[in-house]
Amino acid sequence: MFESLYRSEFLTQDQLNALHLYKYGAIDRSFTTKYILSYYWNWCVQFFPINMARPNLITLTGLIFMIINVAFAIFLAPDMGVNEEAGPRWIYYSFAVGLWLYSTFDNVDGKQARRTNSSSPLGELFDHGCDAINCSFAAILQSTAVGLGHSKASVILYGIAMLGFYLSTIEEYHTGVLYLGYVNAPTEGVILSCIVFVLSGYFGPGLWRLPLKYVVKSSWLPSVLKEMPLSHALIWWIGFLFVFTHVPACFYAMYKACKKNNKPYIKTMLIQNMPIATYTIGLYLWVMSPYSTILSHRHFILFAITTGVVFGRMATKVILAHLTKSEFPMFTVLLIPLIVGATLTNIPILFPSVGPIFTAESEYMFLVAYFVFAVAAYLRWALVVINNFCDFLGIKCLTIPNQKKVETKKKI
Repeated sequence: MFESLYRSEFLTQDQLNALHLYKYGAIDRSFTTKYILSYYWNWCVQFFPINMARPNLITLTGLIFMIINVAFAIFLAPDMGVNEEAGPRWIYYSFAVGLWLYSTFDNVDGKQARRTNSSSPLGELFDHGCDAINCSFAAILQSTAVGLGHSKASVILYGIAMLGFYLSTIEEYHTGVLYLGYVNAPTEGVILSCIVFVLSGYFGPGLWRLPLKYVVKSSWLPSVLKEMPLSHALIWWIGFLFVFTHVPACFYAMYKACKKNNKPYIKTMLIQNMPIATYTIGLYLWVMSPYSTILSHRHFILFAITTGVVFGRMATKVILAHLTKSEFPMFTVLLIPLIVGATLTNIPILFPSVGPIFTAESEYMFLVAYFVFAVAAYLRWALVVINNFCDFLGIKCLTIPNQKKVETKKKI
């Protein structure tokens, strides 16, 4: 009875047959990767035994490091780096170690797959699925480390992380290649984040609330910039790079792909970006509403994790469509509570006579219910898809069959 919850024919035969056409494509232009990290990863992979469980387990282990650090943020720095609840200094060093290990494991898993001859489309789906979930975890740690607290600035930093990953994912859907530029988030972005974490561990998150004038000693800086906290200056810089480098590059790559495949570019972009637009607008309207208590009552970490799971489902569905040569996914049921939350918190703005729908307690309970629903629905969906892949490809998700047993079975 319970087996039907995680085993069902979710994918069609045509979608499964497309897995035989799988060929991983990735381009990483980063000089840091080429001249430094590639040697580091080759060195690291030696420490993983050749008979270690399937590389997907390496990916999952890396994600566990991030989950542990998010737990540190929740219990030891519940105010996300603000004032006396900034947490012990060592957790910020832990953030750096956790993110670095996640990045290391995330890059070593592919090398381990080639060492063990166990590369498969499931590996790419599993890898990118964990990356999508990790977007919210990394954003929580970054906001905590620079002392943003449960604030609108944290929401903006979170949004940039999500949109950046999504654009790369949809670009891969169109081009068939995961493209990482000369300066990219998985490489230079991880290094910068680790440096920020280490600085927060040494000086404390209060460092990032200092005005920019204490760091940049220049008379030409406008007064508005001189008084800007370092944390906000960092967000502005990240936002600038996102808007003027990452966004144009992704849309231009998709433009060339659409032109090559004779697809109407504008129409395609408008239609296929409706899900992420719905997600982004719903998220923004809910958490930014003056009638929402998510920020004022310090529930942003729960909100970020919940909507991060929703985002993980959306992004992974795009990767799944790419691997199975399917139509672009346009909807997920996990968006419904997000739309409901955004609507209910904004009704008093549209209809003042109605008054607030949510109380602080009822909104929190709704958010908790949303979290439980999102995690349960995502895990069930992930298990079904993984089992479909494994059954069709004749593999295991987290283990590699003993070669001697496989050969004996074949003889029989």
